[in-house]
Amino acid sequence: MKFRELLDSWSEASRPMKTAREYAIRLNIDDAARIHALADLFPGHSEEDILSDLLSVALQEVEGAMPYRPGAKVISHDEQGDPIYEDVGLTPRFGELVKKYRQEVGKKAR
Repeated sequence: MKFRELLDSWSEASRPMKTAREYAIRLNIDDAARIHALADLFPGHSEEDILSDLLSVALQEVEGAMPYRPGAKVISHDEQGDPIYEDVGLTPRFGELVKKYRQEVGKKAR
């Protein structure tokens, strides 16, 4: 999801499942003002909802920005028959860690 899609989604009522654990953060004054302004622009969405949604989109952007780093192992071939090498960059390790922690925090979800 991109930030523009997020703005569109705030008009919908469905909310994803949340963890039981809370994460406390301190914002700088300008960011806090922006969060409050967004909550005013989109009634029915709390500051917490806005922060959660923005963080979700930002994390998707971070994951998408992780560069592919080809390894030595050929895992497939493309339509032209050229080899596709396994990714030995941050993406596979990040995916493994996400799966690990998803199971851990998912047990405590509400």
